[in-house]
Amino acid sequence: MMVDWLAVWGVANAVGFVFKPILEELTKDAAKDFVKDFFKDSLKHVLLREKDPRTVASGKAIKDFLQLVQQELKFRRLPEAEIKQYTNALKQFIDNKSVKEILSKGFDTDCDSLDAKTLEDTWNSLHLPPLPPKFNWQAITDQYLRKVQELLWESEDLRAILDSQNLESIKKTNEEIAGIIPDFDLKRYREGIQEQYGNLKLESLDTSGYAYNELKLWRMFVVQNVREMHQILPQIHEIPKEHQKRLRESNQLEAKISPEELERYKEIYHQQPIRSVLEIVEDRVGAYGIVGAQGRVPLRTTILGDPGSGKSTLLQYLALKWAEQPLKDLSLQPIPLLIELRTYIRNWDCQQCKDFLEFFHQGSGIVCRLNQHQLHERLEAGNAIVMFDGLDEVFDLGKREDVIKDIIRFTNDYPKVRVIVTSRVIGYKFQALRDAEFRHFMLQDLESEQIKDFINRWHDLTFKDEADKVRKRERLQTAIDSSSSIRELAGNPLLLTMMAILNRNQELPRDRPELYNQASRVLLHQWDVERALVEDQRLDPKTIDYKDKQAMLRQVAYYMQANEKGLAGNLISDDELKTILTDYLKTIEVSDARAVARLMINQLRTRNFILCFMGADYYAFVHRTFLEYFCAWEFVWQFEKERKISIEQLKTEVFGKHWQDVDQSWHEVLRLIVGMIGERFAGEIIDYLLNEDELDGEIEYFNNVLFAADCLSEVRNKAAISPTANRLLNKLKGLVEERDCDELLTLGEFTEITRVRNQAVVAIATVWKDQLDTFLWLKTCAHDEDAFVRQVAVQELARGWRDYPETLTILKTLAQSDAEAFVRQTAQEGLARGW
Repeated sequence: MMVDWLAVWGVANAVGFVFKPILEELTKDAAKDFVKDFFKDSLKHVLLREKDPRTVASGKAIKDFLQLVQQELKFRRLPEAEIKQYTNALKQFIDNKSVKEILSKGFDTDCDSLDAKTLEDTWNSLHLPPLPPKFNWQAITDQYLRKVQELLWESEDLRAILDSQNLESIKKTNEEIAGIIPDFDLKRYREGIQEQYGNLKLESLDTSGYAYNELKLWRMFVVQNVREMHQILPQIHEIPKEHQKRLRESNQLEAKISPEELERYKEIYHQQPIRSVLEIVEDRVGAYGIVGAQGRVPLRTTILGDPGSGKSTLLQYLALKWAEQPLKDLSLQPIPLLIELRTYIRNWDCQQCKDFLEFFHQGSGIVCRLNQHQLHERLEAGNAIVMFDGLDEVFDLGKREDVIKDIIRFTNDYPKVRVIVTSRVIGYKFQALRDAEFRHFMLQDLESEQIKDFINRWHDLTFKDEADKVRKRERLQTAIDSSSSIRELAGNPLLLTMMAILNRNQELPRDRPELYNQASRVLLHQWDVERALVEDQRLDPKTIDYKDKQAMLRQVAYYMQANEKGLAGNLISDDELKTILTDYLKTIEVSDARAVARLMINQLRTRNFILCFMGADYYAFVHRTFLEYFCAWEFVWQFEKERKISIEQLKTEVFGKHWQDVDQSWHEVLRLIVGMIGERFAGEIIDYLLNEDELDGEIEYFNNVLFAADCLSEVRNKAAISPTANRLLNKLKGLVEERDCDELLTLGEFTEITRVRNQAVVAIATVWKDQLDTFLWLKTCAHDEDAFVRQVAVQELARGWRDYPETLTILKTLAQSDAEAFVRQTAQEGLARGW
């Protein structure tokens, strides 16, 4: 007979308890993961029996905690309907590891207080809905502790289990004090690695509470490429991505480097072959190719990269690769020792360890402690791979130099051991580790095939419904292929993961403002907050949070668009940047604002991966995408929030002035604006574009119509502006059906006519996709007398109407019998995609 956990926990008859659904969810795994996390130490190797005292106690404790939260919300005068809206947030909150640890400490017999401050900070760091002013976490934890202690003393069985656990802990402590060293247990170490690194950590990227149970790092890891670096020029590796692309494609670079130095660096760097990173870190033949003072030594490697480029994931993958082997084979392979340097330096600061071996022997925050004497023997034999992750996360430059010296000393003490160090490239000092015979490699952005591989794996592992999986996989791949802004970000594994998460419930590229918002949130805030990294107390995220940083960047982008070179320039001087940040910081009453502004510039550059230094006291946005997004957001902010600009000014002074820019540098900003304001105002802007007077003949007029279609594609609810949408649709159809092209025909502008017609077909197929009327119209176009119209219609049918039975018939017919070879080929390519 199954246990009625809601009755056992006192939930079933709890009158007025609004968070009952959270407990109902817990009943599904009442005797499994949640309870094991709640009483982690005592349950690590215990099989829970039915109605185990710990299962009973954990459910009652959570019920008491949620009731106390409800009472506090009610005390702050929130109506019951608003209190219920916190249900999903609280479900995510109590599932957080730090929260479970704090709540479970209430069962310690000697516990006299709980950490209310960490609970408050955790709620804020998870970006959960704001709580009422004066919400009292301390009052909740004090009352919760009393209730949990009562539970403890009411259950003799529970006390017996926890007392035996405490006795075992005391025994271990006494053994260590007496000089009895910890075990060197490979089985436990393997389990620790699998537990710590086995699953992708997506909590900070997806706050919806969706459980990605199948997303094991082992199964999702995409092998990246690297290029060896014999010298590091920050002017090259820190410049914006768009400039780096130009560097690869031309002989020009917009940075202050002497031509001789640039040419020498380019020649050396680009002569290096692109290689798989696993080829570098696992190549045992190449590993002994360095001749040092002590003879032939293993390859010592430094892996450099941008934030989110996959440095830490690579090291975790290497550790998991060892842990996934059969237990009997573990001792035969080099043991992976992964040292997260931010954790090591905290232990070192607290005097918990004085070196790396002691860190593994008695440090805190590691996957499993290892006997340092036996570890020493393995290291001497070269039977280990030691990985130092995150040199850049040791902020104090003096301590960073000490860590580098410790690493070098370690390699001298254990010359047979393979060593890998990772760091962000910005701020990295090259010389010391190069002198110690470390070879340096730069992680490259993901290539198109690697991106496709990731997308395929992601959707295979996270979608059960086959049709939904295929539809959303193709939607994301199409968004990356068709949008240069999204494609630029997709080369970064972290940002690509965010796209995959967002793609579950939102449509890219239309909803890309939300992607950029979430991406900037992670880069500006979540990254270091989750690691408890605060570079300078004056930049504490509780004082200057990510919303403040976003506001500053909006103003920076807005200022840059007004510069002489405008958005195309992507450039701002140090003085101008400092002034903008200082002025904003004064509005939020930050003391010594100018000094803090200098710190903020450094943080935006070295930690947040938003700005980069161009040389000669100039800065730029690393990704042009963020320049465009923040610029668009500032226009919308001034229109909606501050009411500084009217809809007429937005139409005439922003759209009217910039839609026809030859280099189209404003087009993405204008499209983002349309997608971010309300539908009614978006409709007015599109009507304005359709009403624009002719500028240089009909060709310019047609560009108005085509750009209006681009803008309409950004509108979520097109039905709200159906008169405008229908007017635009008729205009586009007129372009294809030649009613508006007769005058152009007399001018002999054949190339221009083809361009206009083709783009009009694509616009209709894209903006009015999945509509039967659009399918019927494309079906007609597939038999148009213009072969180029037929080709584009066939291409769009194969791309967007594969589920329509007639589509297959149309493609087969045209593949065999169309008069033009290029139309037949397009139809054949559509058939080759599989049906």
